Amino acid sequence: MRALLIATYEMGRQPFGLASPAAWLRRAGWEIECADVSRNPLTTEALGQADWIGFYLPMHTATRLALQLLPRVKQAAPGTRLCAFGLYAPIHGDTLRAAGIDAVLGPEFESELVDFARAHSPAQPATVLPRLRFAVPDRSGLPSLDQYACLEMPDGTARVSGYTEASRGCKHRCRHCPIVPVYNGQFRIVDAATVAADIRQQVECGAEHISFGDPDFLNGPRHALRVIEALHAEHPRLSFDVTIKVEHLLRHAALLPRLRECGCVLITTAVESFDDTVLAKLDKGHTEQDFLEALALTRRLGLALNPTFVAFTPWTTPRSFAHWGETIAALDLIEQVAPVQYGIRLLIPAGSRLLELGDAADWLGPYDPSGLSYEWRFNDPASEELCRRVQAVVAAGSRAKLSRRQIFADVFRRTAPDPAPQRATIPYLNEPWFC
Repeated sequence: MRALLIATYEMGRQPFGLASPAAWLRRAGWEIECADVSRNPLTTEALGQADWIGFYLPMHTATRLALQLLPRVKQAAPGTRLCAFGLYAPIHGDTLRAAGIDAVLGPEFESELVDFARAHSPAQPATVLPRLRFAVPDRSGLPSLDQYACLEMPDGTARVSGYTEASRGCKHRCRHCPIVPVYNGQFRIVDAATVAADIRQQVECGAEHISFGDPDFLNGPRHALRVIEALHAEHPRLSFDVTIKVEHLLRHAALLPRLRECGCVLITTAVESFDDTVLAKLDKGHTEQDFLEALALTRRLGLALNPTFVAFTPWTTPRSFAHWGETIAALDLIEQVAPVQYGIRLLIPAGSRLLELGDAADWLGPYDPSGLSYEWRFNDPASEELCRRVQAVVAAGSRAKLSRRQIFADVFRRTAPDPAPQRATIPYLNEPWFC
């Protein structure tokens, strides 16, 4: 009994979504091969030997890449059962089934994969989000950690980075978030002992830093505190980064010094916009002023902030885009914003809460199965050309390996101000976030 689990892309991380189900399936008696095609080519031999094949779909890009890969898989392994699992699988279930996937499983997929492996007919995802008792991920057979993204430090050194998850889902229901159609305000924790064991095995394989992939690390603050205190007690020199909502940075401000003491060197936060009207449409739960307070707070504590944005929405105009760039410069954030953020265009997946907006008819178009998103148009026609230009500038600057400051200047057609010396550089993962 042999199965092949395939990951196409996960932002330069060693895939938790292969290692976790591999542990469950091996425990159930299956021989598992894990293929991360973002790092190594997929072999025809591996495809031909599998009794069934699973595609891990944690994000939009991974799903599009899997759909591109699917015809080759079907040609090399005709008649082999195929399934898709992960956050983006149920969102795009109709498209995946039309492309030849037999079973579309949910985001809490481990037990469903075991059921699929044992069944002779396509499995169905659970109608109620299950509560799993997680196994320690089995990372054997995956590429080594030094083949993945690392943490670049301000002193020019780099730290080998591991990756784990202490929770899945999110308690919040931001309108644009792809987690919401699947979890609908629910989240699930991975028990602290399992997280500690996963970190331990990655440290033994050379990890000097851990990225926590939780959509919001402070959805469960007491759980988060248990996780990081266990991490620090066992690995006092290990650093880590987390993702935290702006409103949680303020609500749980008392916990932030403890995060820093336990080794936190970077916090990613989804700011999305400096326009309060747009933030209200996205139902983000914070305002521009809230972000300014969170930025001041983290700077006082010496915690580097990695803000992410949705640069282009139906409500973006050339004037609002220029104001956004001016604000980034005025707040001395140029070095803290990954250039890919300047070209991010809003994605509207099936089931998105953005479809609820009263003005949706003014800008919403049909669903595009090839793009896995609804089409939409700008309220200001000039914004379409601006979006194309900015995306081209960012792509060219990235290919040329220009600095963040130079790409900022090229995007906003202005001279980037000299940086404040104390914030000239911050720690950052060298394969930045994007959807």
